[in-house]
This record gives sequence, structure tokens and C-alpha cells, in this order.
Amino acid sequence: MKPTLLILAAGIGSRYGGIKQLDQFGPNGETIIDYSLFDAIRSGFGKVVFIVRQEIKDNAEALFAPKLVGKIDFDFAIQGVQSYVPEDLGVVDRIKPWGTGHATLCAWEQTDTPFAVINADDFYGLNAFQTMSAFLQNDMNPNQHAMIGYELKRTLSENGTVSRGICVEREDHNLESVIERTKIFGENGLIYFEEDDIKTELPPETPVSMNFWGFKPTMFPITKDLFDSYSRANIHTPKAEFYIPTVMTHIIKNGLGDCRVFRTSSNWFGVTYPEDKPTVQASLAALHVLGDYPKKLWD
Repeated sequence: MKPTLLILAAGIGSRYGGIKQLDQFGPNGETIIDYSLFDAIRSGFGKVVFIVRQEIKDNAEALFAPKLVGKIDFDFAIQGVQSYVPEDLGVVDRIKPWGTGHATLCAWEQTDTPFAVINADDFYGLNAFQTMSAFLQNDMNPNQHAMIGYELKRTLSENGTVSRGICVEREDHNLESVIERTKIFGENGLIYFEEDDIKTELPPETPVSMNFWGFKPTMFPITKDLFDSYSRANIHTPKAEFYIPTVMTHIIKNGLGDCRVFRTSSNWFGVTYPEDKPTVQASLAALHVLGDYPKKLWD
């Protein structure tokens, strides 16, 4: 059975200052999502689900549906602030979505196969999609999940701090733990994260999660139970976010499954700040020149 690709495209993008999921970066006006879709199709994925906010659904559908008809099945899932919140909690007073773990949960109804999860604004490269597709199609253990691990030094922005899931592997190449660090930056040739005004150095080859995960459907009920508890505890905290690493850490620590780390030395690039755009545009243009992508992704 061909796996499904979930694309997390509901984030507000406050640091970027616009709807970066729909911004144009390629030489023919392609979005970063276009490259992920192109790579997913040629890597054997059978369906894509766009997880979006209600207010951008029509624009996203108008942009992507014509490109995908006849090439891959597709659907849309809405991440709203009320989605999957226990009814007895009433109306939620927040604007920002609940985070990546919650976004994944919002695609449960549209997903009935093993699936991958990616960010809309990250370029991952063909190898990552090929690796994950092969895993999801060939691994039959319902409790074995996976992630693509990038080298930290290849995932920084020159224009500000970034958030990354810092990974620790076991000897069997399964994930021991992943901790979300929200303020990582380079300084004088070294890499640090800062927390409570304290800087801590990180090795440049540290494997990090760029939110390219592979899950079996057993993940969904676990996530629902966790989010139920999380939303109850944080209903009055409007900036609280329920991350995918929170779910994976729970699965590992409670013996509910494992997560294989597939390391890659591929260069990742993405957009966190407006100043990142020219670098991404140049990187994508170079890939077209090299022949990694055709002159036009879509006919």
C-alpha cells in the first residue's frame, strides 16, 4: 500500500511576516511545497493531505489541485483551534494553532495508510522522500516509526535563531529522545542553544529533526489521548504548542513503539525569516541547472 504524505501548512509564520506556505521561490514561481510534492510522487507516495487553516484552504486548493489531478490523490484537512479539543472545555481563546502534533491529529480522518509528515516551508531533498517511502512500504511492524535526521550545521539560518528537535540515538539506531530547542544559532564558528539566558554549545554534527517523520496509523489514538490531556492543562495558555516530538517521546518512554533514525548528509534549506528568501531562491535555481529538477516541475 502506498504511503500518504501529510504537509503541515497551517502555521501562522509570524517571524516570516506572511503566508510563506504559498510564497513563490522556484524559477517559475514554484512554492517549496511544489518540490516536496514532486519528490513525493517520484518516490512512490500515493496520496497527499494538506493540513491548513480554514482561511487559506481555498487559496491552497486553487494553487495545488490543478497540478496534482491525475498524478496523485489529494485531500485537505483543517487545523482549527477547536479541533479535537474536549467539548466540555468550551470555546478556546487563542489565535495560534496548537502545534505540529495537533496538526497531524487533524488529518486522522483523511489518513488510512502509513504516512509521513513534513513542514510546508522546508526543502528536504529527493533522498529523504525515497528513504521514508521505502520504510513505510516495507516495514510491517505497526509500532515502528521513523524520522529523517539532518546534521545541525546544515540547518541553521544566517538571519536569526531557529527551532530544532535535538536527537539522541541508541546503538540500534532508534531514537532515545528528542528535545525541542527553540533558540539555536551560530556564533563565532560554534553552535549554541539558549534557554533561560544560558548558552549551551551543541556539536555541529548533532542529528536534528526537521519534522520529517514516518508513522504507522497506531500513532493517531495515542496522539488523541495525549492532546486531550495537554489541551486540558493548557487551555488558558494561548501560546502553548503540542509538538510531534512530545508524542514521539511519549511513545518511546512508555514502550509503545520505536523510532528509527535515518541520517542524511543532504543539505536542508527553508524559510524562517524574510531574509532567507533570496538564499532559498538561489539554491533552488542551482538544482534546476544541475538537472535535479526539470526546467518546469509541472506541465
